[in-house]
Amino acid sequence: MTRLALLVYLLCAVPALALDPGEMFEDPAMEARAREIGRELRCLVCRNQSIFDSNATLAHDLRVVVRERMIAGDSDEEVLDYVHDRFGDYVLLNPPVDTHTYVLWAAPFAFLGLGVLGAALYMRGRPRTLPSADEEALQ
Repeated sequence: MTRLALLVYLLCAVPALALDPGEMFEDPAMEARAREIGRELRCLVCRNQSIFDSNATLAHDLRVVVRERMIAGDSDEEVLDYVHDRFGDYVLLNPPVDTHTYVLWAAPFAFLGLGVLGAALYMRGRPRTLPSADEEALQ
């Protein structure tokens, strides 16, 4: 019975293909370059997936834009700047450190500092010795 169920699951499984073979470059070097650029760009629908890992329609559109810019002769930085200018810092999987993102980059360290401070205050407020059985009986 389990083998039959496994066979049915395997036959019904549809692979999720993010890339359409028709949109890929013929040249393997250009395809590798496009994928490297795409791995730096976030899918705006899926949030934490690159545009080459997502099968969302917007990710497909961004992959097409990357390839069009590459065909136009743009360098990797020019392609990233083109997409960044249209969608902002959020489209980059590794956002830059600047005045707009200081809070984003500093927040983990601030929370860590607050946690250490809270633990220190908690430990400072605790009694240093445990009361003996005689002292507990008197209370």
